[in-house]
Amino acid sequence: MDALTQLVKTINSFLWGPYCLIPLLCGTGLYYTLRLRAVQVRKFGACVRHVCGGFSLRGEKASGQGMSSFQALATAVAAQVGTGNMVGMATALVMGGPGAVFWMWVAAFFGMATIFAEAILAITFKDRDEADHVVGGPAYYIRKGIGSKTLAAFFAVAIIIALGCVGNMVQANSIAGAFATAFSVPAPVVGAVVAVLAGTVFFGGIGRLAAVTEKLVPVMAALYLVGGVYILATHGGAFLQCLKDIFHYAFSAEAAVGGVAGATVQEAMRYGIARGLFSNEAGMGSTPHAHAVSKVLHPVMQGFAAIMGVFITVIICSLSAFVVLSTGVMSGGENGVVLTQRAFSAALGGFGNAYVAIILFFFAFSTIIGWYFFGEQNIKYLFGRKALTPYRLVVMGFIVLGATLKVTLVWELADMFNGLMVLPNLVALIGLAKVVSRSLDDYENRFIKRYPELE
Repeated sequence: MDALTQLVKTINSFLWGPYCLIPLLCGTGLYYTLRLRAVQVRKFGACVRHVCGGFSLRGEKASGQGMSSFQALATAVAAQVGTGNMVGMATALVMGGPGAVFWMWVAAFFGMATIFAEAILAITFKDRDEADHVVGGPAYYIRKGIGSKTLAAFFAVAIIIALGCVGNMVQANSIAGAFATAFSVPAPVVGAVVAVLAGTVFFGGIGRLAAVTEKLVPVMAALYLVGGVYILATHGGAFLQCLKDIFHYAFSAEAAVGGVAGATVQEAMRYGIARGLFSNEAGMGSTPHAHAVSKVLHPVMQGFAAIMGVFITVIICSLSAFVVLSTGVMSGGENGVVLTQRAFSAALGGFGNAYVAIILFFFAFSTIIGWYFFGEQNIKYLFGRKALTPYRLVVMGFIVLGATLKVTLVWELADMFNGLMVLPNLVALIGLAKVVSRSLDDYENRFIKRYPELE
């Protein structure tokens, strides 16, 4: 088992290293930023208005014919805002120092253009299953757009394993670990409860999933923001010092104090960009499954929603980083969720551990149901609706198993399959760039002139 773990780690060090996915993902984001004339800047106001105009905790009930734009965004953000925003950011700080936060911002900026393109392609090439329900995602635009059934099938298998199965083991394990620390609840009990709660959403179909995410995502984000802002407010001038450290160590050749062995600029770039891309999921091919089933008048409008999804993850990741930096807990040697809990405990006292455990439950649970949905779309693509019940039961089993295992290998496998599914998605994104450009041109030159009240 140790040999297998080491092999997977070696593969991941290349996949997520400076010579493979990091330059490919950032390069794709840069390409789309230039090609679309910085759409994430030019149209940011329209993005905010579109999302705020559709905001509702009790939207129209979703069905097999799709869901509202806000419900689709909430489902996408449910998957994006997970343990990576809390645990992953803490890891990036330890390994890359404060400068990692700046490079996370850079990755997110270019990622906004990438995810805008993904949402447009998802809607443009969406399809219907045998029950006449709307389906979509990279497997569909890879097959219909660039005509490769092989790459589409490869992507579908990779995402089912990466997110639906292995990834959800990791999320369940994070919940179990946090609850063991805060409340001394046995891991099997946590796993069973999470599996049952998730199962009620899985078997309720798209209507129940959309109803849960549209309520859960705004509430959990607000709860986390309130706690984080309170900590920053009670730490006086620490915020400005944190901001100064972030920019200083993003470019300074001097090793940052507080990292495992002192973080160089290269390490700040590597961990900041890698964790940023991993948390906002831009270019990974996951969130297009949610955007594909949105009911919008033009694909670009859902692209606006997708941009806001990345922006939301940036706010939450940044808040996590500022809380850790401002409370001065990085010198204690902890990492991951333990470091995050220590930061909140330093500011909130004994309530800190419980607060992080509760927030982590919401974050991880929302990711579980989001990732389940992404896997479901690909189960339909490969096997049809007849395979949905077995898939739901398998995912519930993985949740229970994940809560009770030591998951070093599982984390590594999740990273590996995440990396593998990115590759065919990037092939499609580059190959279908003209489709995205034409869609934006149509929106700006024809559609919005006919319906100016929509922007």
